[in-house]
Amino acid sequence: MLQRLLFGLIAVTSLTLAGCAHSPQQLSPQPKLTAQLAPVGHGQPVVVKVVDGRASQTLGTRGGLYPETSAITVTGNDILPKLQAQAEAAVRLLGFTPTPNAYNAPQLTVTLAELKYQSPKEGMYVTEATIGATFKADVSNANRRYSGRYGASLDQRFGMAPNQETNTKLVSDVLSDALTRLFKDQAIGQILGE
Repeated sequence: MLQRLLFGLIAVTSLTLAGCAHSPQQLSPQPKLTAQLAPVGHGQPVVVKVVDGRASQTLGTRGGLYPETSAITVTGNDILPKLQAQAEAAVRLLGFTPTPNAYNAPQLTVTLAELKYQSPKEGMYVTEATIGATFKADVSNANRRYSGRYGASLDQRFGMAPNQETNTKLVSDVLSDALTRLFKDQAIGQILGE
């Protein structure tokens, strides 16, 4: 009897501890441009480059009692091809033809400057998170230059610690929002079209 009681206590204790620790998550977000863009170009070639300018591929941690074990990461190898595809699609919507290299063509460089995930440091349970993304755009056409920064953030509350699917959707939404803001800046299309 005592042995069974002891086993039950150990099982409950290990379940309680497991509830406070969160495993790391490697997310694979799917950013999507969510705006209708008015075409301003006439099929001219534009060199489109997307680069990862983040200091780290770790966005932050999921919090909880052991935040150091609950890092959230998005690798450049995963996100850059998706951002490149979205940037090229946006350039097409603006009426230009994306090209990997064209001599003397206008150039658009989109830099993922920041991607972060912050949850409260104290407390056993993750009840909220702030997710933010910032892009930088650099446009050059002949001797014209233009730069801009575009950010989006989201404050989300949770009833229980968010799983990988939930966090992937949240990060995707914030990336989509920031990328859409970038391409809605009419100065980008104007300078590319000059």
